[in-house]
Amino acid sequence: MIRTRLSLIFSCLFWGFVSAQESDSQPGFIKRYLNQFLYDSTSASEPQLLIYPTLAFAPETSWEIGFSSLYVYYANRDTTNRLSEISGFTFYTLENQYGLWFDHALYSDEDKWFVLGRLRYQSFPLLFYGIGKNAPSEYLARVDGNYLLFRERVLREIGPNLYLGAELDLQSLHNTQFNRAADAQDLRLPRGGEGSTNLGLGLGLVYDNRHNVLNVRDGLFSELAFLRYDEAWASDFSFSSIISDTRYFFPVNKRDVLALQTFGQFTTSGKAPFNQLALMGGESIMRGYYLGRYRDRNLLAAQIEYRFLPLPLGFTDRLGAAVFAATGQVFNDFQQLQLHDFLPTGGLGLRYLMFPNKDIYTRLDVAFTLEGPGFYFFIGESF
Repeated sequence: MIRTRLSLIFSCLFWGFVSAQESDSQPGFIKRYLNQFLYDSTSASEPQLLIYPTLAFAPETSWEIGFSSLYVYYANRDTTNRLSEISGFTFYTLENQYGLWFDHALYSDEDKWFVLGRLRYQSFPLLFYGIGKNAPSEYLARVDGNYLLFRERVLREIGPNLYLGAELDLQSLHNTQFNRAADAQDLRLPRGGEGSTNLGLGLGLVYDNRHNVLNVRDGLFSELAFLRYDEAWASDFSFSSIISDTRYFFPVNKRDVLALQTFGQFTTSGKAPFNQLALMGGESIMRGYYLGRYRDRNLLAAQIEYRFLPLPLGFTDRLGAAVFAATGQVFNDFQQLQLHDFLPTGGLGLRYLMFPNKDIYTRLDVAFTLEGPGFYFFIGESF
């Protein structure tokens, strides 16, 4: 299935670029707003806010309209601190579906505290293809309901670039309707198919020496997290999971970057509900696959990306590009882990330098899989 989100910002920027060439001693609000991105004159230390409309279409939602936002700043306006970012997205579809997303990576003064998390609340269809690496190519059911995700890490520096702290993960799927596909009448509800609420508590150890989380040119990020979900603190299911996420960034020259990522999610005990199994796909790792196209107790994935930031075009230094490839698989236990079961994906993308003084790009990626392409538009790199 192809899902595409197209941003109106490209047409707005084009209009703004053309209109900015016109002589106007007192440009209007829209022109001034667009000019701050076309001709970024703010100092690197100043906070910046971007808000722009989005438009998307998918068969399960019809047309979707929304707004995205990004706020970036340095603690105490000190550029020796790491760049903090808060991004938001809200949408409404013609099928009366809606959602609100917030992601953040916040650093305190001198980077002593690191707060990393995300919030999702949405009434939005979830496509269920089954569990395991042999899930059929057509989805078995469309799951309608309300979904809440709140994941937060509050970490304190305990050594140079090394952070330790508490992690919390709250996920709830409620008001659930499991609408079976026409050819899946005998499908049994998976574990948690009637909805569930689960709270995970645990610890996280993070090494992070990145300076700009939206566009890392040199650095290392590595997270090892343990989470326990338990009926003792009002979870509907009891299970444990370990998450490992490591990202390397190597400067090839003053312009280009080679980025690598390995990711693993493992259910170490108990049985997780279907919506909290390890999910493959999405806009970050294994681009091109619908998030949850494959799901199981465990996931291993890796990707590599070469970024040209910017392209050596001569006439502009605000256009960039990237090429990437990834592979991954889900599995029930390590005895089932087979090299030939890893699925491939790869693609390329365009970049536009939105905030030159903070080195932040927008990305438009197209990824190709054995099941078709996927398109993605976001601010900041995929990892």
